[in-house]
Amino acid sequence: MTNDAQPDPLAPHEPALAAAADIVLVVDDVPDNLALLVDALEEAGYTVLVATSGDAALALLARTGVDLVLLDAVMPGLDGFETARRIRADPTHGGVPIVFMTGLTESEHVVAAFAAGGTDYVTKPIRPREVLARIGAHLHTARAQRQARHALDAFGHATLVVRERDGRRLWQTGLARRMLAEHFGGEEQSTPPEVIAWVAREALRRRAGAEPSTLTVARGSRRITFALHALPEDSLDDGGQGEWLVVMRESDDAAVVEALALALDLTAREAEVLYWVAKGKTNRDIGDILGTSPRTVTKHLEHVFGKLGVETRTAAAGLAMGRVKELARAG
Repeated sequence: MTNDAQPDPLAPHEPALAAAADIVLVVDDVPDNLALLVDALEEAGYTVLVATSGDAALALLARTGVDLVLLDAVMPGLDGFETARRIRADPTHGGVPIVFMTGLTESEHVVAAFAAGGTDYVTKPIRPREVLARIGAHLHTARAQRQARHALDAFGHATLVVRERDGRRLWQTGLARRMLAEHFGGEEQSTPPEVIAWVAREALRRRAGAEPSTLTVARGSRRITFALHALPEDSLDDGGQGEWLVVMRESDDAAVVEALALALDLTAREAEVLYWVAKGKTNRDIGDILGTSPRTVTKHLEHVFGKLGVETRTAAAGLAMGRVKELARAG
C-alpha cells in the first residue's frame, strides 16, 4: 500500500474536497477494504453509502440516488461485472460513473470491466490517494454532463442517447423521459420499438451517405418528431456499435389551429382548413382528415380567402406559415 506521507505519482495533485451533494456508493465484500475506503472518502468530504454485495447495491440504488459507484469486480453471488450491467440498464442511474476495483490485471478482465459499463478501474491493493484523484475527475465530468442535460431541457430540447445494437437508452434528459412516457407508455428504461427500428434504418442510411431524415409519430393531434445525430464522431464507421444522440420535438396540431384562428380571426373550422392547406393537402385530403366533403372544404377555403385578402391557395398557405413561425418565435 502506498504511504500517504510520500508523493503518489498516480495522484500528483491533492484531491479536491467533495462537493456537498456528492454521494459515493462503495460495493465490496471485504470489511477491511470497506473500512479503508470509507475513512478516506469521508475525510475528503464525501457522503458514503456501503453495500457488501451486488444485490445489496442494486437494492440501495432502487431507493436512493448516488453520484458515483466504486465497485469490486470479484464478489460471491452477483459479481461486479453483472452488477454494472444492471446499473447501466436503468436510465435512472445509467449515467453514474462506475469505477471498478480489481486485482485482476489481465487485459481480458480490464476489457470485461469496460464492456460491462465501467468508466474506469483501479487495481488492488487500493491506494486511497489514487482512488480519490480518479473519483474527483469522474465526478467533475458527470456534473458537466448533468448541467448539459439540464440546459437542453431548459431550451426545450428533449434528448437521449440510444445504443444502436439493442436500442437501449444510455441516458436521457428529464423532458425526454416525460415525453416518451406520455406518448408511448411502457417501462421507463425501454425505447419504443418504432424508434429502435428507425434508429437502425437511419444509421444504415447515414453510413451509405444519404441525407438525414426524421421520424414523426402521431398520437391524436399531438406529434413527436425524432432527429438523429452521430455521437461520438466515429459512430458512422463503427459497424453498428455506435451511440446516437436523438433529439425530440413535440407539436400539437390543435394548439396551432387554435392560435391561427385567434391570430387571423377565423372560425375553428376555417383555421383547420387553412392549417392543412399550409401542409400541402388537397381539398379531398382535408375532407378525409376533417370528416367532411371536398365541396364543404372549398366553401370554407373561399371564406378564408376573403378574410385574409388573398386569391390563391399558395398565398393563403404562405400567410399561414408566416404566422405560425411568428407564433413559434413568440412562444
